[in-house]
Amino acid sequence: MANRGSFWFLKNVYAIRSLIIIIIAFVGPCILLTSKCDTPESKCLYVICVMGLCYVTEAVPISVTSLFPIFLFPMLGIATAKHVSSKYVNDTSMLFFGGLIVAVAIEETGLHKRIALGIMKVVGVSPNMLLLGLMVPTWFLSMWISNTATTSMMLPIITAVVDQMKIAESDDDSNNVSDKKDNSNGPISEKDIKIEISDTQRKTTQRKSEEIKRLSKAFALSVAYAANTGGIATLVGTPPNLVLQAVANDKYDAVKKGTDSGITFANWMGFAFLLSLIMLIVSWFWIQLLFIRCGCLNKANRSRSKAIKIAIDKEVKKLGEITFAEITVLIVFICLAILWIFRDLPDIHGWSLGFKTKYVSDSTASILMACLLFILPAEIPNVFCWNKISSSTNEYEKPTYRPILNWQVTNQKVPWGVLVLLGGGFALADASQVSGLSKWLSCELSSINEYEPWIINLIICCVVAGATEVTSNTATATLLLPIMFDLAIGLNLHPLYMMISVCIACSFAFMLPVATPPNAIVFSTGYLKIYDMVLAGIVMNIIGLGVLTLAVNTWAEPIFGLDTIPEMFRATNSSDTSENCIKLCEL
Repeated sequence: MANRGSFWFLKNVYAIRSLIIIIIAFVGPCILLTSKCDTPESKCLYVICVMGLCYVTEAVPISVTSLFPIFLFPMLGIATAKHVSSKYVNDTSMLFFGGLIVAVAIEETGLHKRIALGIMKVVGVSPNMLLLGLMVPTWFLSMWISNTATTSMMLPIITAVVDQMKIAESDDDSNNVSDKKDNSNGPISEKDIKIEISDTQRKTTQRKSEEIKRLSKAFALSVAYAANTGGIATLVGTPPNLVLQAVANDKYDAVKKGTDSGITFANWMGFAFLLSLIMLIVSWFWIQLLFIRCGCLNKANRSRSKAIKIAIDKEVKKLGEITFAEITVLIVFICLAILWIFRDLPDIHGWSLGFKTKYVSDSTASILMACLLFILPAEIPNVFCWNKISSSTNEYEKPTYRPILNWQVTNQKVPWGVLVLLGGGFALADASQVSGLSKWLSCELSSINEYEPWIINLIICCVVAGATEVTSNTATATLLLPIMFDLAIGLNLHPLYMMISVCIACSFAFMLPVATPPNAIVFSTGYLKIYDMVLAGIVMNIIGLGVLTLAVNTWAEPIFGLDTIPEMFRATNSSDTSENCIKLCEL
């Protein structure tokens, strides 16, 4: 009996061998981090020991183990996050990569769909509130995960709601016909009754069909707009934001080694979140104004409300009870958001003070939390006191432990093409700087300095918003941001003033299906025509440019210090810029 107990114990230990090895790998070599051995050499040896043990045992997937230096070296003060990330790709790409892995975990567990349906149940089933119920979760989720994935997730919900409304209207029509027959009396012939019923039924069906069609358009557009505006709010929300940070940091570092632009997750969110929220509210009102003409957003009748509620309840029922994996991913997601926001708050600083100055960055937290998802269990491990007894054999079940993510799933679901796209964009930005193209173009544009800065900025943003309707917003940002930096210096403006504006304008793509993936996805439903998107989108573009102009000239100024040109750029503008422009124009 004792032997059986020992065997059971060893089986449980073996089931969680990965967790045990990970703990040993991190705790075992800790003697190298004690005060007696507190040197860069011993710290580096500690990391090598940790990674070596994980490599040999494969307790963590080898590809994930290879990411350990990105958070271990900065946290131990061996090298800066920017320096370490540059050996892989760059710091900005690593920030985005970590966010993509967390997004994969959210999608894999179905947490994003639970959040969306939960919000929809709360807001109610009246059409205008249902519109808001579709937009809020799409907007919120697009801040953190791919807007393509968010839109794709919302599409089945829209389809289910619309289909259920069609069924409800069809049942209503059948009931109305029966009522008409029952209530008919007097000398009217059976033929006349049939003609009257047919004519009334046709008109009613046509009116209701038109209402549902317009409501379907409203739902589809609301999801696309919410996905596009949600990405603006955070650095990881959309690639142009990351391109801005990378290009700006490189430009600052080129002028004065070791400096960066100061664009962090916290101050970007402090600026862009309010702008994004305003755009969400404006788009909600605009869609209501656009589609209220036929009364499709009036208070829904009882049968339609019931149909919408049934559709949402069916989707919720499919999800079942909230799982252990969903709760774990939610905790990791919240922790990551907190680490991003509170790393380095303006004038307050944050948890980065616990490490060497400028060593940790947003990518440190991103990769740390991403790696945890390959370690934390997807369900309570079936070991020791949690070991279940089989109902059929009346014996303990086989001990099991399964992490939330494995590399096979992650490798399939991470959109590697986006990382390559970012890398290509950074290469283009660097080439335009090295070749002098960005300086030449900025000199050509500097002749417009006779206008007020905000007018110049607005004109350029209008051009960018038009261009991004037919080109990739990432490509547009990578090509134009280096030019905007040099142009701002030439016009004696803060370099981030025009860069931030152009970056945001790249996300104002509301008019055409080819403009962004969310637009293309909702267009594929068949609910929308090009005319519908252009009519609604052109107004959204105009409103967006107005809100952007207001934002960058008001609350962006104290957040990024746009009212004062950094000292290091004052020496390089004016006379130097004029001389360079003359030489370039002569060439």
